[in-house]
Amino acid sequence: MALTRVLLISTYDLGRQPFGLASPAAWLRRAGHTVTCVDVTRTKPTQDAVREADLVAFYLPMHTATRMALPLMDRVRAINPSVHLCAYGLYAPLNAEVLREHGAQAILGPEFEEDLATLATSLDRDRPASPTLRSGVPEPATSPREHGRPEGRANAIGRVRFITPDRAGLPPLTKYASLQIGSERRTVGYTEATRGCKHRCRHCPIVPVYDGRFRAVSADVVLADIRAQVAAGAQHITFGDPDFFNGPTHALAIVDRLAREFPGVTYDVTIKVEHLKQQAAALPRLVETGCAFVTSAVESFDDEVLEKLEKGHTHADFVEVVERCQSIGLALSPTFVAFTPWTTVDGYAGMLREIDRLGLVQAVSPIQYAIRLLIPQASRMLELEEIRRRIVRFDPASLTHVWRHEDARVDALQQELERLVGTRLNAVREEIFARVWDLAHAAAGTPPPQRTPLVSRAAIPYLNEPWYC
Repeated sequence: MALTRVLLISTYDLGRQPFGLASPAAWLRRAGHTVTCVDVTRTKPTQDAVREADLVAFYLPMHTATRMALPLMDRVRAINPSVHLCAYGLYAPLNAEVLREHGAQAILGPEFEEDLATLATSLDRDRPASPTLRSGVPEPATSPREHGRPEGRANAIGRVRFITPDRAGLPPLTKYASLQIGSERRTVGYTEATRGCKHRCRHCPIVPVYDGRFRAVSADVVLADIRAQVAAGAQHITFGDPDFFNGPTHALAIVDRLAREFPGVTYDVTIKVEHLKQQAAALPRLVETGCAFVTSAVESFDDEVLEKLEKGHTHADFVEVVERCQSIGLALSPTFVAFTPWTTVDGYAGMLREIDRLGLVQAVSPIQYAIRLLIPQASRMLELEEIRRRIVRFDPASLTHVWRHEDARVDALQQELERLVGTRLNAVREEIFARVWDLAHAAAGTPPPQRTPLVSRAAIPYLNEPWYC
């Protein structure tokens, strides 16, 4: 029986070695298939690799990765017209119709490992690829784009019996983003302790697929993956869970084991403001076990906007969390959706003043000042009539519902800031903030208040591939 030759491709994964290649590679190799992994941010798939493949599968964990995959899918089809094309990951079911237009024959959701192995085996046996896939998206009876809903919603999500990822053939960790602490750089590994999320924030792309559910990865599997990466040189681990405290007992048990086995290895996590407040008593444990920083999606300081986004926290809650983290020496890295249909130029300038007041200038990545609300397929934002009124069209190139602000000054400011920070993602944060500060107050027609930049008493750790989507 001939083995299936599988080519797994990642187009973008935030500057980290793609877990979404390593995890299915372990399943496929265990089943006896030949696997080649290509991260196109570090290398390109050769024409020979494409020609020889029986199955080419694109990993789509995020919006940017999906957009970048579309032209590459066209090139793969041109080189190897008979190849079986698959798209898998969180953004695959959300964009199933567009992906099919680019030749994808199999669409798998974010619980993809076992289904990819099943698909490869069906090709291996020289029969039409029609296996029963637990998270596969069926051919649509009608177009979902009209109603902004995905094909194959959360009821198609199965459960994966996780095994240790196989990172053989991927570029070394030193080729990826590193942790910057002052002048020190640390090699970074990446793993996941959970998938999905038990919350349903209105703007989050996880919600249309997981619909308030999450999956825990066995602590033994997580530690085995970390162990392999530390052996490969990792000095820091990023936990890529949408929310590390969806299961706080599970999370804390993992970092306790990490600290005991690798006391010099640091880590970072993402946790909701709501959970940081609820689990305040557990935060010192993060510090004790080597947490370098916590990323938290603050999104806005406007309570009305936070309510529309169903974030589960208020401005006052965030201030309380900031004060708590500062008191115990836990670095906080806030992220924002700075531009929404409800943003005003005065409100934006006020957001900057609050960032300054809270002493967070050094903690905010410059790209966060220009982030504009994305409304992809199936977004819960489409539930709001006021959002639907602002939408101009669905754009298959950007994979978003295009919206315009009723105040043209807001869109103009966002575009100007995007030009400013888009080419200076790793510029000195204080310098970028000062430029953003002046531009925002100029747009608001008010003189910028005088400010005295705070001198950081400690270097704020950050990953030198800025968070993006």
